[in-house]
Amino acid sequence: MLRMIAWRLAGLLATLLAVSVVVFLVMDVLPGDPAAIMLGTSARPDTLAALRLELGLDQPLPLRFAAWIGGALTGDFGTSRTYGVPVAGLILDRLAVTLPLALMAITLSVVLALPLGILAASRRGSFWDVAATGVAQAGVAMPNFWVGLLLILVFASTLGIMPSGGFPGWDAGIGPALAALTLPAVALALPQAAVLTRVTRSAVLDVLHEDFVRTARAKGLTKRAALWRHAVPNALLPVVTVIGLQFTFLIAGAVLVENVFGLPGLGSLAVQALQQRDLIVMQDVVLLLATLVIVVNFLVDLSYLVLDPRLRASA
Repeated sequence: MLRMIAWRLAGLLATLLAVSVVVFLVMDVLPGDPAAIMLGTSARPDTLAALRLELGLDQPLPLRFAAWIGGALTGDFGTSRTYGVPVAGLILDRLAVTLPLALMAITLSVVLALPLGILAASRRGSFWDVAATGVAQAGVAMPNFWVGLLLILVFASTLGIMPSGGFPGWDAGIGPALAALTLPAVALALPQAAVLTRVTRSAVLDVLHEDFVRTARAKGLTKRAALWRHAVPNALLPVVTVIGLQFTFLIAGAVLVENVFGLPGLGSLAVQALQQRDLIVMQDVVLLLATLVIVVNFLVDLSYLVLDPRLRASA
């Protein structure tokens, strides 16, 4: 098993290197002068020349890539042209909002979806199955930004029990910070929970029709025991895969919800960098998001070894 983990770790590192090359080339080599893109068409020639020198655009391409990736490995992501501060600090500040938000949302999604999906599968055709499937269908159809607006209207404007937006910072205390993230997390979690409920129901139903479950029932195991001892553990592989995909989506795709609630998250930073043509920030944010996606997928692969004894045996 250690050899399989080592191979997958090597694959992770190779993928990270390939992604960093692609991100660098896309941002740095595509047609167009990066300095002119950042400063606009009305920039003075001497200003453009100074920025090209600052960005190292007069250096050969391999040297520029080595300097960029070397800086990223040591935590030096350059300086934002828009904010005039190191990009590393800027990203860390935004991650302190986006990462807890994504973790809260994925936790809530799993807590809601797994019981609903298992209940629906174990009682196929019953009222609970129809109700869970209907709720999941409605959840899939609801955009998370619309859910966010609805939550603000009910819990902030009408009931006044939750903040309507903004983020006080972790320095204000864990309670106020978590309170500010609660409604955005719910808005993100509900559509994800709907998708996960459908996946869980389908996966458990598939396993319930497998021979080993029928054999377990024939040996006298109750329906409930066969469900929890054999069906649910074997149905977790596709569920874990979807959870991994949803977590990476929540990290990179929470832009709309962050804007609805006025949260200074990583998605908002990426949009602001795009609007302000801050290529240095864009390049580093894209690299970070790609790295997070690759690392999460690696962790999902490792979880397969834990969940499936056949993979451990083959390793």
